[in-house]
Amino acid sequence: MTTMWNAIDGYCERTSAAYWAEPVNAMTNLAFLVAAVVMWRRTEGLPLGRAMCGVLAAIGVGSYLFHTHANGFTATMDVTPILVFILLYLFAATRDFLGLGKWWPWVAVVAFFPYAALTVPVFSALLPLGSSAGYAPIPVLILGYAALLWRRAPETARGMAVGAAILVVSLTFRTLDEPLCGTIPMGTHFLWHILNGLMLGWMIEVYRRHRFAAGGLAG
Repeated sequence: MTTMWNAIDGYCERTSAAYWAEPVNAMTNLAFLVAAVVMWRRTEGLPLGRAMCGVLAAIGVGSYLFHTHANGFTATMDVTPILVFILLYLFAATRDFLGLGKWWPWVAVVAFFPYAALTVPVFSALLPLGSSAGYAPIPVLILGYAALLWRRAPETARGMAVGAAILVVSLTFRTLDEPLCGTIPMGTHFLWHILNGLMLGWMIEVYRRHRFAAGGLAG
C-alpha cells in the first residue's frame, strides 16, 4: 500500500533510497538560505519583506529534507513553502505595486487557485514539461503584473520581467533533468535550486526597491 512515507525517486541524481543519494541536489539548497540571509539584512523596516525572507529560508529547508529523505511527507514540506511564497508575493504585489487596498489583495490570493487549475493543464498539453508544468503559470503571472506596471512603475516592471526570465531558465533546467540523465549523471535539477534562490532573492529585492522608492516602510 502506498503511503506518504514511501520513498520517491523523482530525479536523475537519485539512484537509491539512501539519505545522501542526492548530494548535489541537497546541498544546492544553500542557495535559498544564502538569498534569505542577504535579503533579510536588506529588508529592515519592511515587515512583509522580512516575511518573504523567512519563507525563502523555509523553502531551502523543505527542499533539503525532500532531497535527503525523499518521501511523500517531505515532498509536502518541499512544495508548501513555495506556494506560501507565491501567495505572499501576490498579496504584496497587488497591494503595494498596483496600489489596490482593502480586499483586493485577498481576492488576488484566492484567484490564484482557479488560475493555476485552469492554466496548468494547458501547459501540460502544449509543452513537454512533465512535473514542471505546475510551475509554468508563475512566470506568465509575473509578466502580467509587469505589463500592468510598465507605465506607472517601469523600474519595478523591468525587475519583475528579469525575475520571470530567470524563472523560465530555471524551469528549463528542471524539465531537462530526466531527459539529459544519460548525458549528465547528476542531472540538472541542482540548477533549478541555484537559479531559484537567485530569482526569489531578486524578487524580494524588487519589492524592497519599489517600497523604498515610494517612501513606504510599512507592510
